Amino acid sequence: MLKEVTATRYITALREGGSLPGLVEADDFGTYVMKFTGAGQGRKTLIAEVVSGELARRLGLRVPRLVAIGLDPVLGLGEPDPEVQELLKASGGLNLGMDFLSGALGYDPLAFPAGPEEAGRIVWFDALVGNVDRSWRNPNLLVHRGELWLIDHGATMIWQHHWPGAETSAARPYDASDHALRRFAPDIAGAAAELAPLVTEELLAEVTAEIPDVWLSGEPGFDTPDDLRRAYARPLLARAAVVHERIQGIEGDR
Repeated sequence: MLKEVTATRYITALREGGSLPGLVEADDFGTYVMKFTGAGQGRKTLIAEVVSGELARRLGLRVPRLVAIGLDPVLGLGEPDPEVQELLKASGGLNLGMDFLSGALGYDPLAFPAGPEEAGRIVWFDALVGNVDRSWRNPNLLVHRGELWLIDHGATMIWQHHWPGAETSAARPYDASDHALRRFAPDIAGAAAELAPLVTEELLAEVTAEIPDVWLSGEPGFDTPDDLRRAYARPLLARAAVVHERIQGIEGDR
């Protein structure tokens, strides 16, 4: 299970994304970007962040550390923006936090080229989790201390929004024609050879175990949180072995 901390101070809203994340301090003296259960797709967005983020970390990609953050809505009483107040009021309980990378810059491919190996690993990973939100328009990549960091995985695993069609949805090709790293000749074959064997039942059980039970409870069609954890793991396990063959929009890399 993710480490749990408690928010002690709401600092400010971060308005770069549509879900209105906030910057908070917690009782472990950390500063986190908090994403809220009361925003957008709610807990499913947070589950996608956890599964994709923790999987990426275990595959050797850089992702800010994730924590579960307990929120008392009273922290937002001094916030003048009524939209933020409503969001905090709707998000009491456990939310998601990620380490705030102080000094990080938004990724610009003209200023920070990526090598084919790193580009290939990121494109392969995005294809695995079905990430539709790593385009050149909105890379969701940061440069921190000269290294690429992956952020914002709430739009991955869209099959979770319709479980009866999850297998069919997860089997679809991945269109990388707009991917932020497409221009760097991603080595997809090399990434698949390196990363696909790492995606095992055991690894996915470890990753899905990080999801807090409270975000999994009450999902229609599932009796227990662990049943739902296995449902998250199954499409990823099946996809890992073949997804390199289903990446479209990049030539000469498979």
